[in-house]
Amino acid sequence: FARPPLSAMRVVVVPVLSDNYAYLLIDDSSHTAFAVDPAEARVVLARAEEENVTVVGVLTTHHHWDHAGGNEEMVSKIPGLKVFGGRLDNVQACTDPLDHHSELALGNIKIQALHTPGHTKGSISYYCTEGSDGAVFTGDTLFVGGCGRIFECTPDDLYNSLANVLGLLPGETQVYVGHEYTVKNLEFASEVESGNETLQKMLQWSKDQNMQRKFTVPSTMQNEWLINPFLRSGSDELRSICPGCSPAQVFAELRRQKNAGQADLARLAALGKA
Repeated sequence: FARPPLSAMRVVVVPVLSDNYAYLLIDDSSHTAFAVDPAEARVVLARAEEENVTVVGVLTTHHHWDHAGGNEEMVSKIPGLKVFGGRLDNVQACTDPLDHHSELALGNIKIQALHTPGHTKGSISYYCTEGSDGAVFTGDTLFVGGCGRIFECTPDDLYNSLANVLGLLPGETQVYVGHEYTVKNLEFASEVESGNETLQKMLQWSKDQNMQRKFTVPSTMQNEWLINPFLRSGSDELRSICPGCSPAQVFAELRRQKNAGQADLARLAALGKA
């Protein structure tokens, strides 16, 4: 699956492991690419060969093995390869640690590192632009219709990363996530907001995509603001269920319920009365 060539920037989706997404971020003007989370190095490099591009770096969103576990093999196959990752995250084979707003480039593509802690302490999302075209690789911080589990951090950390870092990106930004969890995420979301028609349509579309063995990426930030209950924790619709709760409190309770596998609106409402 390749994104329409609106500019020199192109994203190719590379499924790896059981449900992970790796990607090739390609600058067609220079025929070079960065591999994003190439957990299965051989699969990603084979796809790069098919696309006739040279991989010149690795963008690692976080240190978990199913995202960073292919880095050492990538380096062994491409001597001198740059491996980027969060400074706080101890990423496998990292050569270039990044901080919030660190900048790098791939040909004509500008890339900004966004520190988005929550899933891990040093998680990085990569915001990439070329002209008016924009894309963000979010790893396990933001999923289509969902978010990652919280490790090493607090619910407030992850909510801030979603709403106040990724949430500030332009609505048309294409969102490329770390796993194909969309149907399960939207089934949970539809339990939380059964009256959200956009969400119901997205859930049916996602089921259709899965049946046809097609991807549900990319999403967009605008779409996520409409369907993702974790981003929408500060919306009037969700806060009306939990009067008096802050968005971060709504988020924390929704994340707890998602971990438990079932939405519980009565518990959410009770939290507002406590």
